[in-house]
Amino acid sequence: MSFDPHDHPHDHPAERQLPSLEPEAVHHPEHARHHASVWMSGVTTGYDDRTALEDVDLAVDPGTLLAIVGPNGAGKSTLLKLMAGLLPPWHGRVEILGDAPGRHARRVAYVPQAELVDWAFPVTVGDVVMMGRYPGLGPWRRPGATDRRVVDAALDKVGMRGHEATQIGRLSGGQRRRVFLARALAADPELYLLDEPVTGVDATTQEDLMDILEEEARAGKTVIATTHDLACAAQRFQKVATVNRRIVAHGPSSLVLDPEVLAKTYGGHLLVLGDKAMVLDDAHHHDQPEEGESHFHEGAPR
Repeated sequence: MSFDPHDHPHDHPAERQLPSLEPEAVHHPEHARHHASVWMSGVTTGYDDRTALEDVDLAVDPGTLLAIVGPNGAGKSTLLKLMAGLLPPWHGRVEILGDAPGRHARRVAYVPQAELVDWAFPVTVGDVVMMGRYPGLGPWRRPGATDRRVVDAALDKVGMRGHEATQIGRLSGGQRRRVFLARALAADPELYLLDEPVTGVDATTQEDLMDILEEEARAGKTVIATTHDLACAAQRFQKVATVNRRIVAHGPSSLVLDPEVLAKTYGGHLLVLGDKAMVLDDAHHHDQPEEGESHFHEGAPR
């Protein structure tokens, strides 16, 4: 992927003159902790005996649309798993919506990478989106009229009404991502954790999904998404955190246009040709999966 900082339509020259190479949480830790949807301090974690992230400090305010970027294997997906309560910290502290991760699971929507889904599973689009309602129903309760209205509204928002009875594996890659975002919308969470929500989709789908995420952030929801697309991170997100086992930089999205930030984040994955930078990265590479975790790669719609 290549891009030219001079071509960026939303340049913020004042912001780019002094890039924040230190995590924001370091400067005012207690203020950040009490006002953040996500707060991490000195966090280290990994898989088995392999460290994936170390000494992570991060604070994300409510209503933020944050992109997490970095090279393959940098710990981007691992960072989301920490926030979702799927992976415990080895050291340090994590607070999500003011409490321990997983304590308020009904207020958090986590959408994993598309490759983690078994698309052959016999479930329909309507079933998948209704899954977003189950955490709030409680045991033994069945979805009612209100739940069905919420599901219909979520499908409308992502442009997938009329596909309720379609088996999920028969959809295109872009349609699948629309459906999984609809499931997250149906949960009506305060915090969205989205792993590569716009990777591998056409330009129209990317714009549609980003419009929805921007709308959720304007409504006060916190949206955190990993992405390999630096142009999208710069143009469509408010904030960015660049990751390479640590938080390298955290601040305005224009940071991904700064050569110093890119060099510190991507290292040998970055090729600079004149005034243009090219990130040499494989979008299908994942962080080390947890034990027992399977990847189901997408093929053509069946």
